[in-house]
Amino acid sequence: MKKSPVKVQAFSLQRGEITAFLSLVFVLLISFIATMLESTVVQVSKNQKRLIADNAIFSIFGEYQNELLKNYEILAIDCSYGTCSSNEQNLLDHMYYYGTAGMEHNIQGIQYLSDQKGHAFKEQALQYMEQAYGISAVRELVGKTDIWEEQELQGEEASQRDQTVNRELDDFVKENQIILPEEDNPLPLVEELKQSSILELVLPEEFHLSAREIIPEEQASGRNLRRGRGSFYVRQGMNGIEERLLFQEYLLKKFSNATDIKGENRSLSYELEYMIGRKASDAENLEMVIKKLLAIRFGINYLYLQSDTKKQAEAEALALTLSTLAGLPAVSAVVKQALLAAWAFGESVVDLRSLLSGKKAALMKSNENWQLSLSSLTTLGTEEDMQDGMNAEEGITYEDYLRALLFLENDDELTVKALDRVEQNMRTEEKKDTFCVDSCVVKLRLQNTAEIRRGLTYQFPVYFGYE
Repeated sequence: MKKSPVKVQAFSLQRGEITAFLSLVFVLLISFIATMLESTVVQVSKNQKRLIADNAIFSIFGEYQNELLKNYEILAIDCSYGTCSSNEQNLLDHMYYYGTAGMEHNIQGIQYLSDQKGHAFKEQALQYMEQAYGISAVRELVGKTDIWEEQELQGEEASQRDQTVNRELDDFVKENQIILPEEDNPLPLVEELKQSSILELVLPEEFHLSAREIIPEEQASGRNLRRGRGSFYVRQGMNGIEERLLFQEYLLKKFSNATDIKGENRSLSYELEYMIGRKASDAENLEMVIKKLLAIRFGINYLYLQSDTKKQAEAEALALTLSTLAGLPAVSAVVKQALLAAWAFGESVVDLRSLLSGKKAALMKSNENWQLSLSSLTTLGTEEDMQDGMNAEEGITYEDYLRALLFLENDDELTVKALDRVEQNMRTEEKKDTFCVDSCVVKLRLQNTAEIRRGLTYQFPVYFGYE
């Protein structure tokens, strides 16, 4: 029996439809696979570009300045790389060196060690101190900060009182046209000493006064600094009392002072005094610090004399004798106060001699630790002056006082001046003549453009910072 032509034709048409459908499915499947492969290739290429950029930025941040880390525990890239050319292109060139050739890098953010008055420097210094010593290292100092502030205020008040008393005495003398006798009268000598060099008066014989000085315009704080850009994470709470004290302990450990010289080749020997005095020479800075300490010690000694009845009686007896010989006993009360102020000044001079000799000065005065007799005041600063100062076992040292003075200073100013010393010391001690703190990079953010294939580019950010 013959097959029906209609059935054969329908079957052939059905087979053709199946073939076309399978072909379409196959094309779609191939297209899907090709798309997946393309997407995978693109994604892998993106990941490779990111990995290359990450490795490159990790590598350039691995080129930190070794001496800066060794001497000051600070991580930073010197983007001058020891040359006279200090610019951001050096960083990009090193990115290319580490494998990013073919990419374009655009610096979106960069932070230098000196930005925001040395915020990054202070931040790293605090991190080092917290890790090495812990915040507990300064907790016992927290209770002393009120005492430091009170002593500074006492010194100011005592100095004002001294000026008032001497002005009143001068007015009495001029108004009544009298002349106080010179014999056994320490007041003229003390006034003369106040106008003379304080360093000559307080420095021990064995003390060698440094003659070193700097040029202010060559310091980081004396020139226009390169500034970073972009926003970065900023540590908060760096100005709390504990943080301030911890940063000041860092300064005490890393920089020298008049009784603890560090480094033979530094441009200044009295670096902590420079941070406080902010003058060009060691002698000027030491003088500024000595004057501050003199005011503090004067306040302590003058306050004590107001409570010591025996010493009050001594001053009163001498005042009465001097005013009687001058023919005006009524002026004895003013002369007594002037004598007490002069006596406190003399005792303060002897205290400073103790401190600068490496001894301790009594924190509070008593009859047992008082050093200068009223009669010895007439030979103060002369060839007959033999007062070297005693060592108070439970007293405080010169460095203790520096700690107090640093706390009383403005934190931003201290940080800026500390950066001055870091920069100068790197140049003179480490022979890094081109080193600049405003060439030291601590954080970097880049926007990168990489070519995946012709007509297709990939943009992505990359960031690294010492934190």
